[in-house]
Amino acid sequence: MANTTKTTDTTDTTSTADVAIVGGGPGGLTLARLLTMRGVRVTVYERDAGRAARTQGGTLDLHADTGQRALRAAGLTEAFRRHARPEGEDMLLLDHTGTVLHRDDTPDDSPALRPEIDRTDLRDLLLDSLPPGTVAWGRALRTATSGDGDGNGGDGGDGWQLEFADGSRAEHRTVIGADGAHSRLRPLLTDATPRHLGVNTVEGAIPDLDRTRPDLAAVVGRYWVVGDGHSLVAQRCSDGSARIGLTFYGPAHRAPDWLTTCGIPFEDPDAARAALLPLFADWTPECRALIAACTGPLTPRTLTALPVGLRWPHRPGLTLLGDAAHLMPPVGHGANAAMRDALELATALAATPDDPDAALHAYEEEMFTRTTRVAAESARILEMITSPAGAPRIAAFFRGEDDRAAAR
Repeated sequence: MANTTKTTDTTDTTSTADVAIVGGGPGGLTLARLLTMRGVRVTVYERDAGRAARTQGGTLDLHADTGQRALRAAGLTEAFRRHARPEGEDMLLLDHTGTVLHRDDTPDDSPALRPEIDRTDLRDLLLDSLPPGTVAWGRALRTATSGDGDGNGGDGGDGWQLEFADGSRAEHRTVIGADGAHSRLRPLLTDATPRHLGVNTVEGAIPDLDRTRPDLAAVVGRYWVVGDGHSLVAQRCSDGSARIGLTFYGPAHRAPDWLTTCGIPFEDPDAARAALLPLFADWTPECRALIAACTGPLTPRTLTALPVGLRWPHRPGLTLLGDAAHLMPPVGHGANAAMRDALELATALAATPDDPDAALHAYEEEMFTRTTRVAAESARILEMITSPAGAPRIAAFFRGEDDRAAAR
């Protein structure tokens, strides 16, 4: 197969690209930006119909040595600073009675080691940095087959044929799976699948917080309340809304099917809010008011992760990054690790432009080692949060003390 690729859609038009990136999240779009800066032709295949097809969720804290480092290499630091909120590093940790366990107030001269940015703002600044036509919207991957005609046993040395749900097809020598937790490309490399972590979440939103609920506006910053078996997080977003996240991990809530068997009618937001409130009956009035003030849909999710230290045998022309490669508990590292993946992969491809497969292999070896440490730390943090002594252990962690000692 030649080192150019054809993309055929249902109208029989064609385009060429050297690298296919499946998935337009932070990792995939960062990689696209870094590669196009180096003159590599890239197509990002994204299942969303367009950039406004769905909400992107709440906020991310981008770390100086990972997410911010990748944006710096992508020439997007100034754009990031226009959207970033250093005050997002503030932390108010309480127990369910309202007792303050830990507080961090960000100084005005803070070096912004982990400022917050809305997921939508991050996606938009990355999309705006790409040449027109880089993203092929509405392309949900259905299958990927090695160019020798064997989607499972072939080594991929002749490239990859992609087929999408809309009937379009594409051929590429190099394919990068940035398609998240439910990656359609991961099974071509490993039998590993995400496992349930015994944690379930529900997310809601309060729009235009300062106007609609000024009584709660002073409460919401980076506000985290930890109780016995469940917790609440409230975060501000740049559009004036607040995201409210409820996490359930107690013995009664750990089952993978708890969200479907608990009797909470998530399809009816008003009834779901009414059903959730009794679970927080002995919590502070502010916590209960934050839940009651959510309007619109309540989104339930189960938390899953891939095995820590996951590796796979290399296959020519194919690799993964981000959640597709190392899905980990959502404790602040996932998007940052994905963006660092993008930086390392782009750097490897630039180092051996005539041998992209050697670059993929080198990237994998570096990524396996680096993200094993990050995934292990993420798993430890989740264990700390969901332990019976979660609140004091979290407080000790933020104070830089031995959180395990706090449990004794």
